[in-house]
Amino acid sequence: MLRLLTSSCARVLGSGVVTWRPSVGLLSPGRPGTRQASDVSGAPHHQSSSAESLVQLVGICSMMRLPLQSSPEGLDAAFIGVPLDTGTSNRPGARFGPRRIREESAMLGAVNPSTGALPFQSLRVADLGNVNVNLYNLQDSCRLIREVYQNVVAAGCIPLTLGGDHTITYPILQAVAKKHGPVGLVHVGAHTNTTDKPLGEKVHHRSVFRRSVDEGLLDCKRVVQIGIRGSSVTLDPYRYSRSQGFRVVLAEDCWMKSLVPLMAEIRQQMSDKPLYISFGIDALDPAYAPGTGTPEIAGLTPSQALEIIRGCQGLNVVGCDLVEVSPPYDLSGNTALLAANLLFEMLCALPKVTTV
Repeated sequence: MLRLLTSSCARVLGSGVVTWRPSVGLLSPGRPGTRQASDVSGAPHHQSSSAESLVQLVGICSMMRLPLQSSPEGLDAAFIGVPLDTGTSNRPGARFGPRRIREESAMLGAVNPSTGALPFQSLRVADLGNVNVNLYNLQDSCRLIREVYQNVVAAGCIPLTLGGDHTITYPILQAVAKKHGPVGLVHVGAHTNTTDKPLGEKVHHRSVFRRSVDEGLLDCKRVVQIGIRGSSVTLDPYRYSRSQGFRVVLAEDCWMKSLVPLMAEIRQQMSDKPLYISFGIDALDPAYAPGTGTPEIAGLTPSQALEIIRGCQGLNVVGCDLVEVSPPYDLSGNTALLAANLLFEMLCALPKVTTV
């Protein structure tokens, strides 16, 4: 189902499936790379390795150095990479996002002192590798993504996705909505992504939420778009979003202020119904996150990004993604580092995560 990008892989002859076999002394069970803790029922919980037990440059490059699995069975949540940028309208390179985010995630710890979240003592989590997309065919890639995520969601596993351009959110939402019905959406990004058919094409990273509305994937009364900005070809580029009932929060309405009050309002709006979080890294100002395909000036700050994600803690989050990281334009690695941290925050905000 998924292709695992590791240095210790063995191909099953004749099957075309790549399965992970742990390297001796690195990420094998019972060794520092895959520490496990047990809950009261005795079920093991996967944990990321401690910086005190394993050098950051040692081991296979998985998200937060979590164990790699080829199946979502038995997992509460999983990180999944989707290395696709065929839907990009400007600078390509987001296909390399998942790999770079994983590299930067080696710095992350297992607990969140700021929020008190203990994700690895609460959930069984692993890295499921990357979806084997078709880089020559965007429609086929969407089919492949949808099929993988249908299996993940059906297994009761909450997907946390490393993108990839924003096109990937469309087939993911198809899979999520198949199980949960129309979902609420907290979309953080520079653009509304509600364009219809530029150049006659219906599927691309700027049309993802238009197509999602067309197919009834979203509960439009529970959709919020935050950080929207940039020049446009019309004076009212947000008309479509607002006509569908979306709440559009412009970037300039966020300048120089905490977003905690905004998130308090959004929490009331989302209630306890299923919610999906889609975070385009271009929501952040390019001073903080230059490695993206469609940067816009005067964006959000990293602290505001944390306020948004932490503001979703306790809501019925059924899936998350972090998209539009383009490593060729991220020479310092700062964009991927931000992305890795935001994905960790999303993990900490999932339901059933214990806080102290």
